[in-house]
Amino acid sequence: MNLPYLTDVEINDICAPLRQAHAQCRYLTGLGMIVRKKPNGRPLVARNEFERAMINRPALVPANDGSGQPDREAYLRLIKKERNGTKTA
Repeated sequence: MNLPYLTDVEINDICAPLRQAHAQCRYLTGLGMIVRKKPNGRPLVARNEFERAMINRPALVPANDGSGQPDREAYLRLIKKERNGTKTA
């Protein structure tokens, strides 16, 4: 039975000859994986994340495109709704 995350032995094998946890995290991130840290500082990588990166499939794009700009149309729709029987716009 496979665990849902890579074991330390598997991570050591992937990152050889790197031994330090921070260097391993940096290397795995450079391969395009989403890497979390365990409480002891070691990298934590989901098995399906490793498989996704190895077949060169891009990570899912978050719903927020990161532009930092508000959605103007959504805001206008919100303020044009009727509230408490009165129209605000």
